[in-house]
Amino acid sequence: MKIAWFCALALLLVPAFTSAAPTAADHSAVSRYDPLALFAPFQYRYATNRYRAADGQPGPDYWQNRADYEIHATLDPQAKTITGTETITYTNHSPQALGYLWLQLDQNLYRKDARGNFTRDHAPKLDAHTEGDVITSVEVIGDKGTVKAHYLVSDTRMRIDLPEALAARGGKVQLRIAWHYTIPGGFGGRTDWYATKNGDVFEIAQWYPRMCVYDDLRGWDTAPYLNNEFYLEYGDFDYSITAPSNMLIVGSGELVNPEDVLTQTELQRFEQARHSDKTVVIRSADEVTDRGSRPKQNGTLTWHFRMHDTRDVAFGASAAYVWDAARIDLPSGKHALAQSAYPVESIGKDGWQDSTQHVKYTVEFFSKYTGVEYPWPNAIAEAGVAGGMEYPGIVFDWWKAKGYGLFMLAVHEVGHAWFPMIVGSDERRNAWMDEGMNTFVDAIAHAEWGKAHGGQFAPKKDSEYAPLSGDPAMDIVKQVFDDPAAPPILTRADAIKEKYRHPITYFKTAYGLTLLREQVLGPERFDAAFRQYVHDWAFRHPSPSDFFRTMDSASGEDLSWFWRGWFAHNWKLDLAVTGVKYISNDPAKGALVTVANLDRFAMPATLKVTFTDGSSTELRVPVATWMQHTQFDVPIAGAKRIRSATLDPDDALPDVDRANNTFTLDP
Repeated sequence: MKIAWFCALALLLVPAFTSAAPTAADHSAVSRYDPLALFAPFQYRYATNRYRAADGQPGPDYWQNRADYEIHATLDPQAKTITGTETITYTNHSPQALGYLWLQLDQNLYRKDARGNFTRDHAPKLDAHTEGDVITSVEVIGDKGTVKAHYLVSDTRMRIDLPEALAARGGKVQLRIAWHYTIPGGFGGRTDWYATKNGDVFEIAQWYPRMCVYDDLRGWDTAPYLNNEFYLEYGDFDYSITAPSNMLIVGSGELVNPEDVLTQTELQRFEQARHSDKTVVIRSADEVTDRGSRPKQNGTLTWHFRMHDTRDVAFGASAAYVWDAARIDLPSGKHALAQSAYPVESIGKDGWQDSTQHVKYTVEFFSKYTGVEYPWPNAIAEAGVAGGMEYPGIVFDWWKAKGYGLFMLAVHEVGHAWFPMIVGSDERRNAWMDEGMNTFVDAIAHAEWGKAHGGQFAPKKDSEYAPLSGDPAMDIVKQVFDDPAAPPILTRADAIKEKYRHPITYFKTAYGLTLLREQVLGPERFDAAFRQYVHDWAFRHPSPSDFFRTMDSASGEDLSWFWRGWFAHNWKLDLAVTGVKYISNDPAKGALVTVANLDRFAMPATLKVTFTDGSSTELRVPVATWMQHTQFDVPIAGAKRIRSATLDPDDALPDVDRANNTFTLDP
């Protein structure tokens, strides 16, 4: 299946070309192509062993540590603070005893002395800071009782020294931590608050001290938070949020005490939504200012949530929320609940009242396409100023979005439930493994929605993410291929400048996967291999090597040339037709069409030969052609005279010079 958005994206990744067909005199370019460079053995970064197998699957001794959380927090909307205590139960499944633990303190990004202030394009404004995470106590609960722990805070990390080493292969320890912080305003980016006419809206994420990952690749992964995203352990969460009684809270996981925090009317509507494919309004716009829409007029209420097998939780809170929901139908016959929470200002033509149906569609589509069903009871879209940011079970999307923009945000951000919330890759090092893979699938989701809705919201557009100038297509071309400073996909996320982040991490990755699916492997082989990867690494921590090996093995194709040229380098593709000659100078004996590779990358391509009588024939020039050759004579059978020969007649490939793709014979 060809996806229209990626056909459009091809134009973003290649320069404009002329439609005039050249003649033989136009073909004199010198080839830069080296077969031995592109097809050399590809060195996968991580070696295979009993933890990670040669076919890309987890090995027989694969292990992964676990972190379970119990959190009690209070939101003070007047002081703009969160105060909490948490108990972490950490299980060490590794073969190593651990004498110390590392945790992440993401709120320290907002301190004046944070490293992240120096890694962005511009330093934050002088008033765009907080004191970060204020740790008031750290205790270790072990077999010998509870003791105060020695700890050290370094930027966005905290090391805790254990009184005795945590045993390997199943040892457990509990940490009890008390903390508080000031919630950033709009400068928080991913965690913030903003004002509406009916009250402030709080988007609370990265809000509690979280365990760093200890894995078989590098031990403790303590990459600091520099404003790129996350790498977290899986576990179960039991968390409670106490807030003023006039506020609604929507959070990751399942609300386990709805009878304590909802009115009888809201409870009835909530239950109705569980059985309705159509959106059911739980609290309407008219009820936002109705004191009767809350079960208690004064004081506070505590909202209690649980979420199993997740790497994180987040929540939104406001007195201004309109709230609606609808049933999600999963492939197995099970169900989940799509929800949206937004202020009245977000309602309008094609506004947030449509959001829940977009969430519902996304969960149903991704569950079907990836072969791994959505595992949690709720999928929530919350309207805020984060723009578009994903957490397990909840996403924060731009509160003023509407129409295409609202749909695009829902599909992309909710799609992140699979990458990296289910498939738990390391976003701080390999952002392409979540952003690029998610963009790839969400483009297919756009196309399928368009088929069912008269072309609405299809194809997926790129410029909604990064309108770089009046001509974003040419900007992306220059950044990806013509800019020598443009990084390859396999660049650590923290080292990729903002100007390259979307063109490289999102679009080049997604387009590369589309090329593999549509031009190299075909949808059947690609989809089987991709689903194998998602299945094998669900709730685990894959590396780039694991993905590459899975795709190679499960598709039955050595794709090392593609990983090298497209992922490890920004090598260009420039295929050409450089000549046509008749065998023995006799059209009755057939012809030879000379195809050439003029730059450093290669792809399989369709060769279309058009005869003077208007008929044509097509054949496939496989990528194996370029394992030994820089040019090759393709035999064409038949007794007809040839008018022209064209490589890639449908412009399906990222060829940087399409002007030389056609050779026209002199009449």
